[in-house]
Amino acid sequence: MKTDPEAFIRANTSVMAPPHVPEISLHLASEAHELWLKTEEELEAIGLPPPFWAFAWAGGQGLARYILDHPEMVHGRRVLDFASGSGLVGIAAAMAGALQVTAADIDPWTESAIRLNAKANGVCLGFTGADLIGQDIEADILLAGDVFYDRAFADALVPWLARLAAEGKLVLVGDPGRSYLPRDRLEFCAVYEVPVTRALEDSEIKKTTVWRFVPRY
Repeated sequence: MKTDPEAFIRANTSVMAPPHVPEISLHLASEAHELWLKTEEELEAIGLPPPFWAFAWAGGQGLARYILDHPEMVHGRRVLDFASGSGLVGIAAAMAGALQVTAADIDPWTESAIRLNAKANGVCLGFTGADLIGQDIEADILLAGDVFYDRAFADALVPWLARLAAEGKLVLVGDPGRSYLPRDRLEFCAVYEVPVTRALEDSEIKKTTVWRFVPRY
């Protein structure tokens, strides 16, 4: 890693509240386009993968809102925040009274972002950088915000999440209408109108739905 992640995050983000989850503060890119639209060569030069952790994506905001509004979903239970990014959803679960929260993301930069963001909100999150897809998990609940944006990724995720649901785990996803959402496997929980950054999305508001994976036996 060519650049110190914590130093870079502090220098290139500001602590602010996502618009749909004002209870939570995150280190976010204040000028979204400036960081996000760096060229691949620029990112590679500083050893930085695409900085998904620097933005509060609509799916994560919707899912975090749902958890904060329905703390009974996670209270006293072990939670895995899958593809955690900034840690937004995991932080919401911790604030809602989860017994234990583990954030999982294969991007090594997210560990620093999640640690900084957890500290900013006075909560404690565990972290794993392991690729968990297809694996058993030591959690009662899996939360995933905005994960169905890529066909290959979705094709790998769906059977795994369906298996976890069939094993009795609660699997909740937040999604703003991404192309590869497996609607036939899902049960509606809630819908929100989430403000987002036009530099990253095709509008300033994204209709974001929280879904529960339904077991198939």
